[in-house]
Amino acid sequence: MLPVIAIVGRPNVGKSTLFNVLTGTRDAIVADMPGLTRDRQYGFGKRGGRYIVVDTGGLVDAPLGVETLMVQQTERAVEEADRILFVVDTRSGPTPEDLSVLGRMRKAGKRVFLVANKSEGVEREMAGLEFHSFGLGQPIPISAAHNEGIDALVLEMLAGIPVEPEPEPSREEPIRIAVVGRPNVGKSTLINRLIGEERVVTFDEPGTTRDSVYVPFERDGHSYILIDTAGVRRRARVEEAVEKFSVIKALQAIDEAHVVIGVLDGHETVADQDAHLLGHVAERGRALLLAVNKWDHIPADQRDHMRNQLELKLPFLDFAQRHFISALHGTGVGDLLSQARRAARASMKDLATPELTRVLEAALEAHQPPLVRGRRIKLRYAHQGGKNPPVIVIHGNQVVHVPEAFRRYLVNTFREAFKLHGTPVRVVFRSDVNPFAGKRNVLTPRQVSKRRRLIKHAKGR
Repeated sequence: MLPVIAIVGRPNVGKSTLFNVLTGTRDAIVADMPGLTRDRQYGFGKRGGRYIVVDTGGLVDAPLGVETLMVQQTERAVEEADRILFVVDTRSGPTPEDLSVLGRMRKAGKRVFLVANKSEGVEREMAGLEFHSFGLGQPIPISAAHNEGIDALVLEMLAGIPVEPEPEPSREEPIRIAVVGRPNVGKSTLINRLIGEERVVTFDEPGTTRDSVYVPFERDGHSYILIDTAGVRRRARVEEAVEKFSVIKALQAIDEAHVVIGVLDGHETVADQDAHLLGHVAERGRALLLAVNKWDHIPADQRDHMRNQLELKLPFLDFAQRHFISALHGTGVGDLLSQARRAARASMKDLATPELTRVLEAALEAHQPPLVRGRRIKLRYAHQGGKNPPVIVIHGNQVVHVPEAFRRYLVNTFREAFKLHGTPVRVVFRSDVNPFAGKRNVLTPRQVSKRRRLIKHAKGR
């Protein structure tokens, strides 16, 4: 088992910055704003050894509202950890909040390292002198923002931990599933229901999730990574810089995912922002499941209205399977993971050229493409041009005149023939190119002389 290192401290002391430095990533959002991190964020350490790093939210004296849930998340991280990095701010010195965190760490009974952050420009012997009263030994001075003192910190925190052998490569790559939607539609509640624990903070307040949280887990022998994302609002309503970074993280999560679960609120209508966000998912070519949440206790007429809204405003998502669920009570949630596996397999499926061409020929026998200026569009053969999403390249002539309706007909034909459900299918047409087009043969001297004689003879006549 890899050692687990938890990073704790009061708000705005640089915990997420240290997390990014240790993992060599930018997974945690960093800003000069207290209380930014709310969920546990896990990553693999890449500085000085092999270990797991856990970023946590700031601990406060008298938590209120969502802060209470942040404290619970931090306490769970401390329980899982083998060693704890207690981060303090050298510039501000000891504070009552630091003493409160210290009391919690003493009760945990884990080995605690006192990390004096923001020590740039201060002599090592002088940095963190005020924190000796904490009784945790010599403070370790670092500057996470300037990458100073990190190697010494890693050596000290990993001292005495046996080196783990390199793990065997996994036979199955985990399926990455991003959960996206507008704020307060129940994304975090759905993730907690899928994994069976309160892994991410849920609160009846829009914008509770600010970062993209990666949650690896296994179910029935299959590996998954669930990605909880921040709610995406219209650009005109995004004012805080932190929210802008949260939206960027959500869009990056869509790009990294194999499958996206788009969560809608069953008590509301399908908003333009829903259509815009899910349109981005389809544009990026990701497999998609639609989960209409809060479906319990909705009157029948309102349910019919919601179904009509899905047909009216999301016609371009005809490939996405729809699930009507209640993330809070678990209704309809059980099929999501199996359907996500099915959609992921479809998006990465290998399509043989002979089979694609046979399906194309059968489709042309059933419905011929239209005439263009009296000439028939000829489609000759097809082959696979990419995965995630499946791309089918069809070669022929006059392909620039293929109508969009006929393209959709071919997409549906390939989807049914190869069972490509849950993923968009892209059909690309390519014209047969004449290799001699635009080229002229270079005449030999004998041919040039003969040509001149013929021209002279023709003029003489």
